[in-house]
Amino acid sequence: MSRTTLDLWVGFFVTIGIAALVFLALRVGNLGGTTIRNSYQLTAQFDNIGSLKVRAPVKSSGVVVGRVSAIDFEQETYTARVTMSLDGRYQFPKDTFAKILTAGLLGEQYIGLAVGGDETMLAAGNTIGKTQSAIVLEELISQFMFNKASEGAAQ
Repeated sequence: MSRTTLDLWVGFFVTIGIAALVFLALRVGNLGGTTIRNSYQLTAQFDNIGSLKVRAPVKSSGVVVGRVSAIDFEQETYTARVTMSLDGRYQFPKDTFAKILTAGLLGEQYIGLAVGGDETMLAAGNTIGKTQSAIVLEELISQFMFNKASEGAAQ
């Protein structure tokens, strides 16, 4: 093989490698992928959102049905207000339960929607009334350590 042909093949594989890295970076950063059609907005109040971020997925039964579009702090109630943009193809009952969950042990956080059984559906601009805040690993560890320390002091 001549030097020119070898340089051409090396350049080709380097270009494919860079394209693969860009693709993986977009997938990890939730910047590519799912298209949301005819979206509508829902909000939910949480006491603690952990490390939930804008553009985090909103899932129901493991299927991405939307994205987090905004996170605000409510000064009157001292809670976090999360605005979600859901795909118009998916409708949820009024008694839907929103939980902040973690993908894996230390993975990204997302909102999981547990569907209720109410006949009436949530409409654009409604607020999900039933929520469960994020479980913060540091708080669990500190509670465990505090309980173990108090057991040791009582003996």
